[in-house]
Amino acid sequence: MAKQNLKKSNTSMFFSAFNYKLLGIAVLLIVGGFAAMYLENEVHGFVSLYVSPVVVMAGYVLVIFAIMKHDRQESEEESTE
Repeated sequence: MAKQNLKKSNTSMFFSAFNYKLLGIAVLLIVGGFAAMYLENEVHGFVSLYVSPVVVMAGYVLVIFAIMKHDRQESEEESTE
C-alpha cells in the first residue's frame, strides 16, 4: 500500500462552532417536544396541545436560524488573507 500524503488545506469549515451548537440545541428542542407529546399520552392534554407544538416549532425556527446565520467577521478575515 502506498502512503498517502495528508496535507492540511487552508479551507475552513462551512459552519462555525456557534452554528453547530445552535443546531444541537434545536435538535434537542425538537426531540424534547415530540417526547413531551408522547409522554403525556393524552389527546386533549395541555402539554400535547399547547406546549409541545410551540417547543417543536421553536426547534425548527432555530434550525433555520442556525443554517442561515453567517459570521461576518470570519469571512472578512479570510478575504483579507
